[in-house]
Amino acid sequence: MSNRAVHSKGTSGTKTGRKLKCLLAGGAALVMAAGAQAQTATNADDTTFQEIVVTARKRTESLIETPAAISAFTAEDLQQRNMENLADVGKYVPNLEINRFGVGNPAHAAIFIRGIGLQDHIITTDPGVGVYVDGVYLGRQMGANLTLPNIERVEVLRGPQGTLYGKNTIGGAVNVITAQPGDEQVTKADLKVGSRARVAADVYTNTRITDKLAVSFTAAVNRRDGIGRALKVNAPEDVGEINEVSGRAAAKLQASETFSLLLTLDAMNGIYGKTPTTMEVNNPNAFFTGTLGLSERLLPANPDDSNSNHPELFKQTIRNRGASLTANWELNDNLTAKVLGGFRYTHYTGGLDDDQTYLDLESYPERGFARQYSVEPQLNGEYGKLDFVVGAYASDEQGNTNSGPTVYISPSGYFDIKQTTSSYAVYAHAGYMILDDLKLSAGARYSDDHKNASAQFDSWTDPSRVYRSQSWSATTWDVSATYDIRKSLSAYATISRGYQSGGFPPRPFNGPSYFTAFNPTFATNYETGIKGVFFDLLQMNVSGFYTEYTDLPLEVSQPSASGFNTRIESAGQSEAKGVEVEGTLKLSKAFDIQTSVGFIDARITAVPGDATAIKVGFIPALTPQWTLSVAPQYHLFLDSGTIDARIDYSYRGKEYGQAANDAYNLIKSRSLVGFNIAYTPAHGSWTAAVYGENIFNKRYDVGRLDDAFAGFTEIIRNNDRSEFGVKASYTF
Repeated sequence: MSNRAVHSKGTSGTKTGRKLKCLLAGGAALVMAAGAQAQTATNADDTTFQEIVVTARKRTESLIETPAAISAFTAEDLQQRNMENLADVGKYVPNLEINRFGVGNPAHAAIFIRGIGLQDHIITTDPGVGVYVDGVYLGRQMGANLTLPNIERVEVLRGPQGTLYGKNTIGGAVNVITAQPGDEQVTKADLKVGSRARVAADVYTNTRITDKLAVSFTAAVNRRDGIGRALKVNAPEDVGEINEVSGRAAAKLQASETFSLLLTLDAMNGIYGKTPTTMEVNNPNAFFTGTLGLSERLLPANPDDSNSNHPELFKQTIRNRGASLTANWELNDNLTAKVLGGFRYTHYTGGLDDDQTYLDLESYPERGFARQYSVEPQLNGEYGKLDFVVGAYASDEQGNTNSGPTVYISPSGYFDIKQTTSSYAVYAHAGYMILDDLKLSAGARYSDDHKNASAQFDSWTDPSRVYRSQSWSATTWDVSATYDIRKSLSAYATISRGYQSGGFPPRPFNGPSYFTAFNPTFATNYETGIKGVFFDLLQMNVSGFYTEYTDLPLEVSQPSASGFNTRIESAGQSEAKGVEVEGTLKLSKAFDIQTSVGFIDARITAVPGDATAIKVGFIPALTPQWTLSVAPQYHLFLDSGTIDARIDYSYRGKEYGQAANDAYNLIKSRSLVGFNIAYTPAHGSWTAAVYGENIFNKRYDVGRLDDAFAGFTEIIRNNDRSEFGVKASYTF
């Protein structure tokens, strides 16, 4: 492979023509249906539903105006649904799955949207879904399971976002927008006390120091007892235990009417017990099970307990640090300049004992860090019917992953992987109202990425460090049309192209020849949708999509007697098609139902000649065909105040934990139920609530890794067990 690989694979004109016809036909059908509805609903009171504002396209606009599939959650939504971290958000968004497999550390979040994502957290692998905090990109999956105090809004964008967000967003992007300092003088305190010794509290204050300077501060603690015990060692933490402390400070200087500076600082420390893990034998005659005596009889009676004899694996830690500086300058009535500088740092410890017994046949204690700097200047403009944004992006990341002393059959030392990444991009996006009710938009982005990686394994014949270097570049783009059917109802159609940079395999234990680069991934997405208010009682967003992928990265683990090798096997061609529906039905002032439904049919359609673990027709990992959430809510209006009662139901269908579609990697479907009943006085500044999460105490798998050579399947279990408690919020 050359040092610079540029991929520009496309489809034939005939095939593309068919897709465009389907896209236009679908859009036309939606518009015609909505047009018929609009004729009978011209007197609808659209103020029944609160307008949702998003910043998905680097500017503030109504969700209805944005030609993309977006789920948006306000601070109130997060409270009502008991969402305390990003993984909780994954329960309520169609075709979104957030996996917690990585190295047993609960701070890890592998995010999959529409079948796109990457499970591994090691520095040489990149996620397929980008996570952003106040516009700053988080390049690592470890530490991405953010806690959510002091949050103004969470936005989940589905589908490739390659133009405005760049690389590693071929599945989509998650925007976390924090509450910013402003004119409001407020102090707010929240307290939650529940079963399993849950105690969570946070305090937020926003105040103005001078006419030009405002500041805000947030401090939060969150703890919960574990769900299992270490039976063979004196462990520092129980299985599943949670201890977190976090804080955020922000200062906004309005230096003049046209120029402002915003500085944010955040930090989070977490100490956890190991993630609940077990195993099951799938071949009693394999090497570990037949020769070395591994058996399910060696597991504890309670599957949440652990017979591992590694005390260091029972203490998993995370340290997140972040900072951003944003300068906004209103050049004139039409132009605004913005520069966003960001810093992110993550350090973690973790590890897994794969066999979960005192035999100690496979164990990997691990630690690592990542440090990232970025800068992004932008210019936003609005001239009558034309609006646009142009910008540039540069980032530099360095990090490493180190494990040892590892055990694979016998003690085998350590491994150490380091990588530095430099990324640069320029982009432009514009929209024009060609008619009073029809807007056309288009954009393009050029990205250039360079990675230097090195690996050292003392189990190799030659334990010297091996160095690799690779560069990739790509041009991504999107075109869209948005038609305003009426004030609060619009239809859209879009075609977008996304790009995920290539990389290096995470665990090439078998030797230097396995430490070779894998290709970047490209995605082309065709999508049409309709969003808005129907008949004054239903707010609904509907989207249909068809996406093609080239060189989709699929993680494959291949243990053997000579070592353990985890590599990225690229699917030559794959595709996904599906439908997503989100809506709120208001049957009366007192009763409404919120729901989301996602359906996806994702398949590998062609495989390269050197593929060993994947086949045509296989489904990518962590891609349930059906996702569903339903939340009925009743509001009881009393003279003394209001009672809001809500039930949340979340369903994820069966899926595969790995790219290999066999019974050992199959994760069964699961359903979760929670509730929240809150009372707010008519004349008061407090709210009190009772809540329940996973009220039927469902145990379910979140990850499965089949080890055919060893003869067992490693299983990662959920940590969100049943919890009941009370919450209170007071505003001073």
